[in-house]
Amino acid sequence: MAHVPPGGTDYAPLPLTHDSEPTRLYNAPPSPEPGAQFAIPTTDHDGMPYTDDMGIPLGAAQPRFIGRALYDDGGAGMRNSIASSHQGGYPSSDRASEYTAADSVYNLNAAKPYTEGGAYHDEPGFFNADQPIRRGNEKRAAYASPRSRRKKLWWIVGGVLLLVIIAAAVLYFAVFKKKNSSSSSSDNKSSSSSSSTSTSSSSKPVVAVAVTGSDGSTVTAEDGSTFTYTNSFGGTWYWDVNDPFNNGARPQSWSPALNETFTPGVNKVRGVNIGGWLVTEPFIVPALYQSVQATTTSITVIDEYTLMQAGGQSALEDHYATFITEQDFMEIAAAGLNFVRIPLPYWAIQVLDGEGFLGNVAWTYFLKAIQWARKYGLRINLDLHALPGSQNGWNHSGRLGSFNVLYGPMGIANAQRSLDYVRILAEFISQPEYSPVIAMFGVTNEPQGNSIGQDVLSRYYLQAYNNVRLASGTGAGNGPYVSFHDGFFGPAQWSGFLPNADRASLDMHPYLCFGGQSADPITSRTSQPCSSWGQLFNDTMSDFGFIVAGEWSNAVTDCGTYVNGVGQGTRYEGTFAGTSQVFGNCTTDWLDWENWDAGTKQAYMTFAKSSMDALQVSCDFLLGRASTGSSGPGKSATPPPDASKRPNGPTSSASNKAGCPPTRAPPLANAATPTPSRAPSPHGKPAARAPAKYPLPHSPPSHGPPPSIAFADATSPVASLPSFTPSGTPITLPGPTITPASGQPSATSSASVGSGWENTSGDTAGMMGPIPGCSYLDPWIGSSVSPPSPLCTGATRKREKRRVEEWVEARATEVPVLRR
Repeated sequence: MAHVPPGGTDYAPLPLTHDSEPTRLYNAPPSPEPGAQFAIPTTDHDGMPYTDDMGIPLGAAQPRFIGRALYDDGGAGMRNSIASSHQGGYPSSDRASEYTAADSVYNLNAAKPYTEGGAYHDEPGFFNADQPIRRGNEKRAAYASPRSRRKKLWWIVGGVLLLVIIAAAVLYFAVFKKKNSSSSSSDNKSSSSSSSTSTSSSSKPVVAVAVTGSDGSTVTAEDGSTFTYTNSFGGTWYWDVNDPFNNGARPQSWSPALNETFTPGVNKVRGVNIGGWLVTEPFIVPALYQSVQATTTSITVIDEYTLMQAGGQSALEDHYATFITEQDFMEIAAAGLNFVRIPLPYWAIQVLDGEGFLGNVAWTYFLKAIQWARKYGLRINLDLHALPGSQNGWNHSGRLGSFNVLYGPMGIANAQRSLDYVRILAEFISQPEYSPVIAMFGVTNEPQGNSIGQDVLSRYYLQAYNNVRLASGTGAGNGPYVSFHDGFFGPAQWSGFLPNADRASLDMHPYLCFGGQSADPITSRTSQPCSSWGQLFNDTMSDFGFIVAGEWSNAVTDCGTYVNGVGQGTRYEGTFAGTSQVFGNCTTDWLDWENWDAGTKQAYMTFAKSSMDALQVSCDFLLGRASTGSSGPGKSATPPPDASKRPNGPTSSASNKAGCPPTRAPPLANAATPTPSRAPSPHGKPAARAPAKYPLPHSPPSHGPPPSIAFADATSPVASLPSFTPSGTPITLPGPTITPASGQPSATSSASVGSGWENTSGDTAGMMGPIPGCSYLDPWIGSSVSPPSPLCTGATRKREKRRVEEWVEARATEVPVLRR
């Protein structure tokens, strides 16, 4: 069977895919891993342990004493040994005292409590279970041994043994004990210390902690601290170290628990961005940038790359550990929200030599975020926020300056790497341990669509979509929603894109502050969200399907500290590049939040509610109390949420008179109802279903690779640009380490955290890497630089040209499918 590449009926993929991805097999069980060993099945399909006819689990080590238990109503026999670990067995029966009471003839260990320790208690039953049970002297008389004529011989042997034991004892104390006394004395201090530590450890009180609770309950945090769970909206939390993937938590009474189905259009996405945490932005965390800048004069710290160049690694790691904590997740649920959008950079997965970012550390904190979200019932919208080479040239992509994804001489190579990172993340989050929590995956944040071109961006999105769906590996309804940013084309331009696809979503970031400025006060602008976005979102629900406002803000001007970047000025004051009109003074007009009157605060509340109504399902841009750092001594960069009395709980168009149109009723296109969240199962994954074929957008681009990639002032044929080949081993992301909080009892069982790769049988292609003999430029080279010439050495160039020609020819008559 010919391999069907990612793509669709009319869309052909960019030449970004893996060279020889195998045909995906459905309804086929995964092959055993190399070196796998045979194991006896220990559970049935319901999870109950298989046992033999004596109640011993299959594959378990047999006990030392295995006298058969024939304890029944007839009293025909009795087991010869009772494990004291079986505390719930005999004591619950009517005859319990017969084996446990201190005065019972059957309790030969009466001096030691029955339930103490874990040793076996040998009972005076008979190894022949068919013999009647006899008691006391009656039994002894019936089975007394006859007199032996060799009695004297036994006395002699016993005496000899006694003499040997005495001689051995004398030898030990006279020779060996004396020899070792000095070494024992020298080690006494350390031994005593160890013993003291052990005693201290063993005597440490075990904390009895709750594993779930509601409003007013006490929560023990991961670090061992405690706080009161405050949630007046009917939410519940759940965390048990012995059941770390339990999905029973619920953020509020109106939001489905994690083990229930979340249906877009029916259940509202009420979310918040945890911006500035794992991808730092100067305007969200100005204090971090200012503190590192204060240590150097040789570098201007304007983005995360220069933050690292200026020696900010320690400050960044401290930021990861303190900027967001577990209690923030509790407060998000308590504020009436059910989603968190978490930006993640590519360097959380991999950093190549010379790229300068702090590699892999952000991933460890994202794992914490998953655990905290699960504990408080929140769903995650994971957003791949920064790509190699930058997808937009803005500071939140890692490096301010040029953008080099799908654009410029490294546009193809950087896109290939980016799609690999999409694939790696998709494989991790599609695992049943994490898929109930991570409900949405934004594959690329804010690409510069107008420069890249919608045709090229559409092809990239299609391949990203296929990567995510391939990772799910189990048919429609599994895996996250795949979220596509509109690329600044506007939602209407995506009408008809991937119709009837399995859970595709459009992401739009409607801001007022980056557009035309106005001196009008907030009190006169409360209806602006509805007039700007209300009908637009309703139309998109009909023409495309599910749409989320992944970012928005209460800001109506660009006056916040570093909003446009470090040292970039503002449009409002006419100091931003390309502007000159002055509308007023930022400090007195907009940032004096400490002196806002009641009318201003109420106006901000109305504006926020209008935005929620207009956007229908949305993520607010800034997070609660920890969203911004200080921008200087004693003054916060932007007003804290309570300054504008941020609304808590759900809102509807009836909550204000801003004029928003009624919300469109479901069902939505591109939002097939998902199946309920899967729970990790010891019995394997559900049977895979055959992939569904989808029609692709109308007015599709031509078949085959894109003819060219745009540069600043020109275009260049794709064949002349550096590209990678799937020659490497894909990175597999690790799961968390499940440990109890300090002072809590240790886990009695270990939980599997997943392998990091969901579709081990169907997603087996290599990871993109450099082609030997070919030349590459710096990923951030910019679009004005020409590609290397010659691109590859002679033999390699011919081989790669032939490979591309064969790739195009092989797919000229194939009908690509969108995998579910």
